[in-house]
Amino acid sequence: MDRRNAFDLAYLACSAGIIFGLKQLASPRTAVRGNQIAAAAMAIIIAVTLWDSGSHNLVWIIAGMVIGGAIGAYSARAVKMTAMPQMVALFNGVGGGAAALIAFSEYHTATSAGLTLPNNQVVSTLFSAIVGCISFAGSMIAFGKLQELVTGSPVTLPGQKIVNAVLFLVILALAVSQFVSTQREGVLAIAMVLALILGVIMVMAIGGADMPVVISLLNSFTGLSAAATGFVLHNNALIIAGTLVGASGTLLTQMMGRAMNRSITNVVFGAFGTGSGDAGAAAGGAGGQVRATSPDDVAVMLAYARRVVIVPGYGLAVAQAQHNVRELADQLERRGVDVRYAIHPVAGRMPGHMNVLLAEADVPYTQLYEMDDINDEFGRTDVSLVIGANDVVNPAAKNTPGSPIYGMPVLNVDQAKQVVVMKRSMATGFAGIDNPLFVEPQTVMYFGDAKDSVLKLVAGVKTL
Repeated sequence: MDRRNAFDLAYLACSAGIIFGLKQLASPRTAVRGNQIAAAAMAIIIAVTLWDSGSHNLVWIIAGMVIGGAIGAYSARAVKMTAMPQMVALFNGVGGGAAALIAFSEYHTATSAGLTLPNNQVVSTLFSAIVGCISFAGSMIAFGKLQELVTGSPVTLPGQKIVNAVLFLVILALAVSQFVSTQREGVLAIAMVLALILGVIMVMAIGGADMPVVISLLNSFTGLSAAATGFVLHNNALIIAGTLVGASGTLLTQMMGRAMNRSITNVVFGAFGTGSGDAGAAAGGAGGQVRATSPDDVAVMLAYARRVVIVPGYGLAVAQAQHNVRELADQLERRGVDVRYAIHPVAGRMPGHMNVLLAEADVPYTQLYEMDDINDEFGRTDVSLVIGANDVVNPAAKNTPGSPIYGMPVLNVDQAKQVVVMKRSMATGFAGIDNPLFVEPQTVMYFGDAKDSVLKLVAGVKTL
């Protein structure tokens, strides 16, 4: 076996390892091992690539790896779980930007040497550079929205769709010109700048409530641009890994869209998340009355229930209360209460956010129920305990045709005999719309920080 075949075989074996690692992520029991296997396979791929490329710029490459690795290791340990969506958006953008820069660098090398790239190489380079720029710019805006550095409400331009269409057509025309005339890196640079602008205005026009879907969509963009970069560099492992990311991101985006009962085009161009004002005002206008409750009353309600369904939301993540919720569930189970967790596909700020939080607290996987599996059970539930969730339990999605979220599948917590909503205040959720659940006759509001509130519930249940 010659050297080239040995390298290709190593790439193939490691790619299979990455696929196997991804498969292991399907269950919390095997997720850690799957992550380790995929990371080990990628480490081998990097080592083989460095060996294959020789010693050209090796010092700079190793220096970049050390700096990047240190930043990644620090971020993985220092970033709180509440900021994980922002970190995902940020790292995703960095991946897209890296793919774009590599494509431009390869194009610059070829044009500077007076070479004319074959059409298939040009297609890969243009796709990687342009899509990578869109992903980078869009991900940075998504990061800003999630970090609340940028407003979460849609920011649109006059004639937004026309502007987007014109930008896209100009970028496409510049790309086509690389085939019909002399290949010029200046033209590619202009196309990349326009792609950055398109990425910014496209995501700025999307409301904060849609950020989980947007992150997933941009993740698929980054994967596809990385796969195209693999064709530019003639690297089989990068092609496979990028294709996996692109395919999984696309499938996840479709699943998220179905969970919100909205098409991807509606997410990208719908400007959803504009909000309708203060929740308290809406409650008053509807003739309802908010009823506040105490921790002692809620503790009694939970302790003497037969079935309790806990609905986690972003407020749970903000308060880092997942371990305390697990302690509360343990106390209730000791009293014979059937405790379950209802997980909405878009709860939190990224896909799977609630699953990750609860897995961190060692909540048994068998107690986690997806929306389709738990919705029919709410009618037989004594208490629905909503912790920091808002939009995913909003009955306006079912009952109010004029609502921006009408038609979006939500958790049927309003069908439970009693509903306890734990929130800091009457503020609206990330979608910025009112929630009539708060004034339903079976609903009581338990105000306060989620962690402190749950600790009081734990103490209250223990005394009963």
